[in-house]
Amino acid sequence: MSENKLKLVYLTPALYMAGGVERVLTLKANYFAEHYDYDITIILTEGKDKPFFYPLSPKIKVINLDINFEELWGYSFIKKIFVYLKKQRLYKKMVAAELMRLHPDITISLLRREINFLTDIKDESKKIGELHVNRANYRNFESGDSNFFKNLFAKFWMRSLVFKLKKLDEFVVLTNEDRQSWPELSNISVIPDPLSFVPACVSNLTEKRVIAVGRYVYQKGFDLLLQAWSKIEKQYPDWQLVIYGDGNRTPYEMLVRQLGIDDSRCHLKGPTTNIQQEYANSSLFVFSSRFEGFGMVLVEAMACGLPVVSFACPCGPKDIISDGEDGLLVEKGHVDAMADGLSRMMSDEQLRISMSQAARRNVKRFSIEQIAECWKMMFETKGSNS
Repeated sequence: MSENKLKLVYLTPALYMAGGVERVLTLKANYFAEHYDYDITIILTEGKDKPFFYPLSPKIKVINLDINFEELWGYSFIKKIFVYLKKQRLYKKMVAAELMRLHPDITISLLRREINFLTDIKDESKKIGELHVNRANYRNFESGDSNFFKNLFAKFWMRSLVFKLKKLDEFVVLTNEDRQSWPELSNISVIPDPLSFVPACVSNLTEKRVIAVGRYVYQKGFDLLLQAWSKIEKQYPDWQLVIYGDGNRTPYEMLVRQLGIDDSRCHLKGPTTNIQQEYANSSLFVFSSRFEGFGMVLVEAMACGLPVVSFACPCGPKDIISDGEDGLLVEKGHVDAMADGLSRMMSDEQLRISMSQAARRNVKRFSIEQIAECWKMMFETKGSNS
């Protein structure tokens, strides 16, 4: 470990997007720099002249290598391979040069392209990888477009990845559930993502409104949610469902019409700039994902005092929700089970009140202070051996 303060280097593609990984990295790095006085550098490959989406502490240094892997998106398959290999060689050379120059105690990869070479760089820093999705969906080869060669490639790719992960000093996943899916690894720890805010407002549970939050994509299961809602909405004419998120709403609007849902009480909205206020204006949160890496919106909603009904999908809900105490876990992908869970919550005010109190209490374990302490223990143990 350095004589004075611990020196960390993070490797991640970009900070200009409004993504979950970018938000969590910024939150943690800011906390480490401001509260622990760690010397932190973040190395990027994309978005050279784009502003960071989330504010970064002035104490943190950022190096943009300007590799621009993003330009591959527009290339043909063959050209993509040649340009990728060239860029990857350049990336390895530049990362190695920066690590030799910076001499960090610890280098943290967010498990993108650098995992292919990071443990080969002999700069004496400890190497940590942190994964923000679950194993099954790390490289999400959509089942609809898979074929024999893709399956073969996926198997080869995963075997190669596991070999690289074994060489890390520590591999960090978000949930105990996902930890079980890496039986080959002994160098594995669980540290969840931290809650990104301390709630400024909490629901008083008076609005008869169910809220869901997420992108309008297959993963988030809003099609299943709408099917469940269509089964119970007529029993609860004073309740409404509101969904907030980015993406193409058109297929979901069509589904609302096909299912005969009352669209005056079912609102498909775009993203909101004040999600805390929307949680506070609701009395129940519903989580319909088919799979997750963690499910930060669950933690956010619970911190704002919302009881939840969630599919017990991999991975996240089972680590976050205590079934029957602060929310209901229902069989993953099962529309009738989701409808029953919603109905049970909507019809029982006392249940909502008791679960709301438990939710606020139970998610305190995801505060940035508690999560940062977990990282601090790991960093200082590893760093003292470097």
